[in-house]
Amino acid sequence: MQPQENTGHPRRWIILGVLVVSLLVVVLDNTVLNVALRTLADPVHGLGASQGELEWSINSYTLVFAGLLFTAGVLGDRYGRKRFLTIGLALFGLASLLSAYAQSADQLIWARALMGVGGAAIMPVTLSIISNVFDPRERGKAIAIWSGSVGIAIAIGPILGGLLLENFWWGSVFLINVPVVAAGLVLVTMLVPESRDPKPGRIDVIGVLLSVVGLVALSYGIIDGGEHGFGRPVVWASIVGGLAVLGAFIAYERRVEFPSLDVRLFKVPRFAAPVALIGLVFFAALGVFFFSAFYLQLVRGYSPLETGLLLLPFAVAQMAFAPRSAAMVKKYGGKAVSTVGLVLTAVGMSGFIFLGVDTPVWVILALFFIQGVGMANLMPPAMESIMSSLPREKAGVGSAVANTVRQVGGALGVAVLGSVLASVYRGRSTPPPRRYPHRPATRSRSRSPARTGWPTGSARLGVA
Repeated sequence: MQPQENTGHPRRWIILGVLVVSLLVVVLDNTVLNVALRTLADPVHGLGASQGELEWSINSYTLVFAGLLFTAGVLGDRYGRKRFLTIGLALFGLASLLSAYAQSADQLIWARALMGVGGAAIMPVTLSIISNVFDPRERGKAIAIWSGSVGIAIAIGPILGGLLLENFWWGSVFLINVPVVAAGLVLVTMLVPESRDPKPGRIDVIGVLLSVVGLVALSYGIIDGGEHGFGRPVVWASIVGGLAVLGAFIAYERRVEFPSLDVRLFKVPRFAAPVALIGLVFFAALGVFFFSAFYLQLVRGYSPLETGLLLLPFAVAQMAFAPRSAAMVKKYGGKAVSTVGLVLTAVGMSGFIFLGVDTPVWVILALFFIQGVGMANLMPPAMESIMSSLPREKAGVGSAVANTVRQVGGALGVAVLGSVLASVYRGRSTPPPRRYPHRPATRSRSRSPARTGWPTGSARLGVA
């Protein structure tokens, strides 16, 4: 019997490398910025940004990114995924340049919003392009590499940011994106084939607008509640209003002839269950990352760079196990691999509950590694299940839904846990005593977020 011909693109693995680099730039940028917040608040070496301006330098990106993710995936299917990737990279590079040379906090906030537009255009189409250039037999491994790169970027972002700030000015955390984006634009133009839905039907303008308004309102309520408390009426008005608009979006999509999202997909277990799982896992994971950053810097006294180094086991686990998850699924089945991954992820996350001031460092490293192994065997099968449940021409919709749920779930996790931490420490007027008094004083300055010594629920770890 002749072996089945591989129907994938002949340069598919090189294309995957280009797509992963494009994705890394988006995820890295948000995690790198976290390290620069204290410098941005410095009136001499930064922009003299206030607490509110620092929050909006993060939130302007997050709101635009979350609000446009779904729309970008839908429009990428319609007008061309390569085209949207190229536009997204160009906008992201331009916004990075504007951010690097911003002369005021207001300029930085607007540049970050533009960066959110570019990031929203990049992320969903990278996954939908993978679905189109890879044969179904190899697609699982390709998606695993794509998924693992997100975890790696989250872990190495603080390290890169710390190194840049120790040697260059604060704008370097943005300027480093420009040559990478420029190279990406050239490689995308040369290597990535164009693909789109051959029969897109009429554009669902009302549905697209409802999705944007609903997601922006919901995300704003979650972020604002995490930063300033969930007891304010405006927070719940935004959250409830966002959910109501999203409900109207679903109702409208059920009766329109050419919906941007076929809501019947949520009745398909292979699509609905992984989407729900992704939201739940990132709710917990980003909440744990927020807690760990708070714990390592405020309680243990580590610098942002040292904190990033302690996250390396998570990145190593992602790098080692995510590419192998597809083979594990073939051998043991997706359900078994996902179950083991979920258990390991839960064990790794729950271990942080028992951390104390004197917990050995090796325990922290082990918890990050276990969590990394779990997510490396959990997220790729989930993403593969979502993408394989859709035809290739609708790949952008599947990618957009998964990434939107991940973004909103992660932001909610950070906001909720941040609010819990803030309520615990709000009554304290002075920072905790330094755990390591022999360390230089310059190191202790970086222990607390922004200008305060206490946590807020801002999505500063980046969900993208």
